Amino acid sequence: MVRALKSNWIPAVCVVFVLLNTVLTIKEIYWLNLLPVVLLTGWALVVAADKVLLFIVFATPLSINLEELELGGIGVALPTEPLMVALMLLFLLKLTLEGGVIDPKVWRHPVTIAIIAQLVWMAICVMPSSMPVVSFKFLLARLWFVSTMYFMATRLFRDPRNMHRFFWVFLSGLSIVVAYTLIQHARYDFAEDPAHWVMYPFFKDHTAYGAIIAFFLPFAVTAVALPGYSRTRRGVALFLLVLLTTGILFSYTRAAWVGVVGALGVFIVMRLRIPAWAIGLVVVVSGTVAMANLDRITIALEHNRTESNDDLAKHVSSISNIRSDASNLERINRWNSALRMFEEKPVTGWGPGTYMFQYAPFQAARDRTVISTNFGLNGNSHSEYLGPLAEQGLPGMVLVLLVIGTITWTALRLWSKLPDGVDRRLVGAAFLGLVTYFVHGFLNNYLDLDKASVPFWGFAAMIVVLDLKYRGKAAGAEVIE
Repeated sequence: MVRALKSNWIPAVCVVFVLLNTVLTIKEIYWLNLLPVVLLTGWALVVAADKVLLFIVFATPLSINLEELELGGIGVALPTEPLMVALMLLFLLKLTLEGGVIDPKVWRHPVTIAIIAQLVWMAICVMPSSMPVVSFKFLLARLWFVSTMYFMATRLFRDPRNMHRFFWVFLSGLSIVVAYTLIQHARYDFAEDPAHWVMYPFFKDHTAYGAIIAFFLPFAVTAVALPGYSRTRRGVALFLLVLLTTGILFSYTRAAWVGVVGALGVFIVMRLRIPAWAIGLVVVVSGTVAMANLDRITIALEHNRTESNDDLAKHVSSISNIRSDASNLERINRWNSALRMFEEKPVTGWGPGTYMFQYAPFQAARDRTVISTNFGLNGNSHSEYLGPLAEQGLPGMVLVLLVIGTITWTALRLWSKLPDGVDRRLVGAAFLGLVTYFVHGFLNNYLDLDKASVPFWGFAAMIVVLDLKYRGKAAGAEVIE
């Protein structure tokens, strides 16, 4: 009997599982059905972490936040964030036991140093936070985003083919969401009001949806003529480019449009090889002129009363309406609230992730709009720069600028020295995708969401890996195998 069980233990366990699950199902207890999925996931995490990472990338556009479904207020995106947590724990375990999980050159890279400095300061700000539990949760979320999509991604990108896979698997999931959204939107004749929610439940609103599409437009353009791609793959890239362009157009997301225009401007500067000193001179002169004529500019902007609507031309014109457009005015309200919060706690701020819970008392009567609330529970600071300023003090905003600055410096330096080829175009696609978000970050902030964090940190990791690849040796063109 014992010998028979030893040789047939797998069938025996399966029989016991089926019988037990049948009994529990009859009693309307269904949790045991998840056991095979949990076991399979655990096995995959151990033996195929790279495949799990790519699955997370694919699933990110399709992930659904439980908080949006009103399931007990749990702000967790499924299936991506639980998998990220598991990968982070495995990563930290391997880092503790083995030590050499990450290339030492990655640890010494300026981008990595800036990211670690930001995480350290964020951890320091948890202690004096006005809401320590909220801040600790915010820090944990940032840790699992960075651990998986930056540090683990640098290992994944050792194989150059995985860089292409990263773009393509995310685009595969995103194309499903865009197609679904356009089909839903068509039922309402592509009107502006339904554009705010037709992407539900995959995205909370149209602004995040537009921002993520903008992330991948530069790669879609690049892939249409990328060396080494077959005619079929280029045809698919062209189809995705048309799909994404249509999606971002009918998202009615003005901030995303501004981000794309900003990336186009940066691309022109890169192509023309305009020197940094010339760009700096233009910025300084333009800033000086703007400050000297601030009153005139403000009066001119206040004369614009075009509000967002179904007419795309008027929707674009409404970007500069700071007199009657409620969305624009509410942004100004949030920004001013963030500045007042900073004035009260300029060093460590109110704590990471606490802005939405603390900004309400800092709203001035003159700034309030028809969509303002007394409780201040309708969103964040609408800025990737002012949010950290309010939540983590002046060092918090400086460190955000340091991360962006080191990524920009690395990408531009690398792009300028590489000859035209696959790697140069990948650097350009990743960096310009990030530029769309750097610009978008002046108007919205989404790095607390998986949908923005996955491409943001993934593109940064891609740039760092390619920079290390060519550091100290002559750059040569690459061909896709």
